[in-house]
Parts: sequence; structure tokens; C-alpha cells
Amino acid sequence: MSTDLASPVTVSARAAKRIAEILKSEAQPVMLRLAVTGGGCSGFQYNFALDDSRLDDDLVIEQDGAVVLIDPVSLDFLKGSEIDFADDLIGAAFKVNNPNATSSCGCGTSFAV
Repeated sequence: MSTDLASPVTVSARAAKRIAEILKSEAQPVMLRLAVTGGGCSGFQYNFALDDSRLDDDLVIEQDGAVVLIDPVSLDFLKGSEIDFADDLIGAAFKVNNPNATSSCGCGTSFAV
């Protein structure tokens, strides 16, 4: 499945550019997998990892050389979210703007629903 205007999760132009740079630097073809796992200081946390295989039921978002995979269970927590990339004085990191999160920790890597 590829990205279109009805995609349940979007990728900002900044994030797509950074993801594409990371993927190109790898020796083997890989994709970025975003998953939601239990844990973190707020109950759930975002997990970004490089993955060399896509599963049949993954949501696949392709944009400007970036390929992001999201499994169906994680997608339930991420619908309506935007994956962004921030590069500022406190550091550079991917950030998920998630409208489903009722609260999040100060660093933005964990959230509650």
C-alpha cells in the first residue's frame, strides 16, 4: 500500500528527507519501521528501527525516497499522526505528532491514550 491523501499516517517533508538519507547510507536495502510498544514513562513508546522486510499487513508509506512501515496493531495507536523530524539546540530526533495521545513525557518518546 503506498501513500495517498487518505493515508492514516503522514510524513513531513523534513522527516522524509532525513529518512531517505538514513536509508541511502545503509549497505543493504532497508526501510524505517515505526512501532508502538508498551513501556516508557507514559505507558506506550514509539520505537523506530531499520527493517529489511515488509509484512503483508504493514502500512507502507513511500515519500521522496523514504519508506516507512507500520504494523496494524501500532497503526491503531497512530491513526491521524504525522511523523516529523526536529533538528534544534537540544538535538535531532524523529517526533510523532499523535492526536490520539492524551499525554506524553517531556522528551516526546512515550505517550498515553
